[in-house]
Amino acid sequence: MERTTVYRARTIRTMNPSLPVADTVVVRGSRILEVGTAESIRPWFSGQTPEIDDTFRDAVLMPGFIDPHVHPALASILLPMHWITGVDWKLPGRSLTSVRGQNEFLNRLTEIESQLSEGEPLVSWGYHELWHGPVSGGLLSRISNRRPIVVWHRGFHSLYLNDAAMAWAGITREDAERHPQVDAERQLFYESGMAMVLARLRSYLLAPERIKAGYRAFKDVIRAGGNTTIGDMAFGKIGGEELEWQLCQETFDESTPFRVQMTPVGIPFGADSVDIPARMAHLKSLRAKNTARAHFGKSVKLFADGGFFSNLMQLHWPGRIEGQDGHWITSPELLRQAAEAYWDAGDVIHIHTSADLGLELVLDTLEHLQARRPRFGRKLVIEHLGVSTPEQIQRAAELGANASVNIYYVHELSDRFYKCILGYERASQMSRLGTLTRNNIRFSLHSDFSMAPAAPLVNAWVAVNRLCETGKVMGELERISVEQAMKAITIDAAYILGMDGEVGSIRAGKKADFAVLDSDPFEVPPERIREIKVLGTVFEGKYFPNSF
Repeated sequence: MERTTVYRARTIRTMNPSLPVADTVVVRGSRILEVGTAESIRPWFSGQTPEIDDTFRDAVLMPGFIDPHVHPALASILLPMHWITGVDWKLPGRSLTSVRGQNEFLNRLTEIESQLSEGEPLVSWGYHELWHGPVSGGLLSRISNRRPIVVWHRGFHSLYLNDAAMAWAGITREDAERHPQVDAERQLFYESGMAMVLARLRSYLLAPERIKAGYRAFKDVIRAGGNTTIGDMAFGKIGGEELEWQLCQETFDESTPFRVQMTPVGIPFGADSVDIPARMAHLKSLRAKNTARAHFGKSVKLFADGGFFSNLMQLHWPGRIEGQDGHWITSPELLRQAAEAYWDAGDVIHIHTSADLGLELVLDTLEHLQARRPRFGRKLVIEHLGVSTPEQIQRAAELGANASVNIYYVHELSDRFYKCILGYERASQMSRLGTLTRNNIRFSLHSDFSMAPAAPLVNAWVAVNRLCETGKVMGELERISVEQAMKAITIDAAYILGMDGEVGSIRAGKKADFAVLDSDPFEVPPERIREIKVLGTVFEGKYFPNSF
């Protein structure tokens, strides 16, 4: 018989509404046998002396946190880069202080450049024009006209190349001028233009030692946040399916204290056309590949409008203060064609959707799909939900959509977008969780790491308080309760991944996955939720203390 252990804790928040609070949980092997009190568990040990473990006697246990939208390959490309960001970051083993202002940003690039060895390219991540002012390839060439310099935008969906980097990538001025998503004058590459650069620099960005180090760093990031389940929400998009599967197998081995559910892309990144039947047949074979820590869901990822951080999203009138146009990642025609095929196949469709015009396309598509072949339950998940209207959320509820929301937009972007891009009304109401709650739409919170910290308690803190980076409350009536926020990083996040029967709450029969905390999120002042320390995680019955 498998080992049975009784864990006692100061408090156990089960996220099961039928038994929300307990102080004792019994684990047999990798699963929960029972949760309750020392008295209520006795029938399991009639005539026996149970093995009592008091490791968590002074701690708080919650279900292992779930981040349903991350990108392991993307994060593993970015983590080895030189980070220059407009806000402070904390990562396992290092803390980063913000850099603000154009001169300060260029000075930091110059400092890094001076420290590199001959022939080594300078690839940075974290640039944002709202913190660092305008840049261009020509400006970067003044730092060095011999060393390739790549400045990857904070939002990942765009980047700048200096002249040497253009040559390094084998891109001529004529190539740039011909491409529809390249600003040749500024040497700015976005969406499919960025995908072109990514493909040209593949041998550097995905070099074996570099990418493996990135995956190891990503693994530490996920552990540090208290996550025991994550969703790879665009498997194959960055490194290709073969390489990403190989890295997944090597990195997320049986010693890894979390599991990964992978959702492959329905349209290869950067493609303007696709053989849908051939792609569906390929995905069917892909889903047969599973390991102890990684498995594929019956789901697919599609993309509507451009990235939110990168200000490439599609907005309804009145658009932007500056009047800049948005962009589509996938043409509306191709998006509908793909959505029809995957819908008819019974896949759950996750659609990257940044702003209200993009959301209108997604809702029109969903209404079309429901009219031709009605489906019930979890079927379409709106991913990100930056800008939306109350009427769109009501329509989404009527059509049966769910949402996985990047709430960190509120903290990092709302004040800057208010002043420079959207105006106060729309900026203060971005990522509108309160409206989702009032319309009874089930939603999760995600990080889209590195678009936000892969720290669910930080994102829950934003959801409850809606404090922007200057300390102002943005959209008071879009705040949610602590309970709603905790559901969005546990049981409702499990639902978004279709895993709520296995994980997401502490109850008999589920996987024994716990986040071990030094304080109770339901008891501390709401403004202190992000200060709660994650002491470690229990994954399938085994404790993994944090040492970060």
